Amino acid sequence: MSGIFLLAAFFALMLFGVPLYASLTMAGLLGILGAGGLTLLRVVPQQFFGGMDSFSLMAIPFFILTGTLMNRSGLTDRLIDFSRLAVGSVRGGLGYVNVLGSVIFAGVNGSAAADASALGSILIPAMVKEGFPASYAAGITAGSSLIGPIIPPSIFMIIYASMTNTSIGGLFAAGMAPGVALGLAYMVMNWYYVRKYDVPKTDLTGVYAQKWRILSRSFLALLAPCIIMCGIMSGIVTPTESGALAAGYCVFAGAAVTRRLTLRGFAAAVGETVRLTSAIFLIMGAASVVGWYLKWERVTQAFSQVIVDAGLLGHPWLLMVVLSLIVFVIGMFMEEISVMTLLTPVFAPLAAKAGIDPFHFGVVMTLNVTIALITPPVGACNYIVAAVGKVPLGEMFRRIWPFVLVALAVQLIIVTFPVFTTYIPRVMGL
Repeated sequence: MSGIFLLAAFFALMLFGVPLYASLTMAGLLGILGAGGLTLLRVVPQQFFGGMDSFSLMAIPFFILTGTLMNRSGLTDRLIDFSRLAVGSVRGGLGYVNVLGSVIFAGVNGSAAADASALGSILIPAMVKEGFPASYAAGITAGSSLIGPIIPPSIFMIIYASMTNTSIGGLFAAGMAPGVALGLAYMVMNWYYVRKYDVPKTDLTGVYAQKWRILSRSFLALLAPCIIMCGIMSGIVTPTESGALAAGYCVFAGAAVTRRLTLRGFAAAVGETVRLTSAIFLIMGAASVVGWYLKWERVTQAFSQVIVDAGLLGHPWLLMVVLSLIVFVIGMFMEEISVMTLLTPVFAPLAAKAGIDPFHFGVVMTLNVTIALITPPVGACNYIVAAVGKVPLGEMFRRIWPFVLVALAVQLIIVTFPVFTTYIPRVMGL
């Protein structure tokens, strides 16, 4: 009954408009008071601040700052120009540009929301002008934004690694192939769509005429993800240090080379980073309070026993499918960082007992939570692309399901074939 009481209190608070982190904290507080009275009250601040007290989490604000600085420095525009040149004049080319741009931008800040807003504001109007329906342009923008938290660096992976003592570098390496696979899946979907609905060929004559200029300008933008990826994978710097180096590089590039980053723009980028980071950390702290209460009431142990009694530990594939379905359903109604923070301490030990590779399960868990970003009614990326693409939210909710199904198909492939996640870390000796 304790778990039911917690959920009821949480959703009741949400219905009254209480912010998410406050709803989680108050639900946990009510549960703790009911379980042990005032004697356990000291646990709330301890767990709240303990949930945010991890050095590895310091990488999150640096990656967010890097992405924000790239937008304000004009480097994101150069990445899109590079993607246009790489795709070429093909039928429905801007759909491929959208996906390729997400793959490249994913190597900067690890946030699907940032990807959707930065690329969507430019590419959705351009796709509509080319002949794509606005709902499809918004849908593929939201779908391809899921690549952001899979290809390193990834905010979700950092959170997962900090909670399970998994190597961040190894988890990043494990996410590379699945991220590319997700991008290829959306390109195949775009290939089918543009032929079925006869979307015209993209005219890139002007782009080809400036190809050497675009390549030279793009080099400056491509250095940012290279700094992050090469620094982490080589082991020369930690993820936090690589994020700091990339942010410093973007400041230099924006101020000295593109000259589009002003002091006001830098201050705005820092302010945006503080706002986003604060929201993430507050939710993590609040979820830690709830997590402690669930452990105190032995809810996690009861769930684990259900899994054991069902015999799922002897069938790793079936276990991962069942856990994925649970995350999918919960993710439709809860914010993604809350889902990751609450469920990881419950699911990760079960995966370890079943003999599942920690990198494999970490990527599966990350992709599970990431898919929730485009599942109605809570999926944040739907709201972002609906706003920038001027698509009615109701229509967005109806049109997003094919993109959800593509992501779920890729998820099932990754669950079935662990080599997608384990090969690169093994080759790198991680």
